[in-house]
Amino acid sequence: MTAPNSSERKACWEARDALWKCLDDNDDKVASCQRFQSEFESKCPAQWVKYFTKRRDFLKYKEKIQTDGFSPAEGSQQTS
Repeated sequence: MTAPNSSERKACWEARDALWKCLDDNDDKVASCQRFQSEFESKCPAQWVKYFTKRRDFLKYKEKIQTDGFSPAEGSQQTS
């Protein structure tokens, strides 16, 4: 696999940003953003799609922790 050139990288990032905006605007409903998802997957290398998807999940989780705070899962026990 050859590395994407600068115009291919730019197209990928723009497709990613459009998808993320759509997801943000539609409460993360992938069905509402299928067109953007398809474009993202077609313009980005598969490994990048996987990375950016995990990255978005992490950023959303981080944002939730920062705004809502951390709360342990039910049933977890703390040991002293």
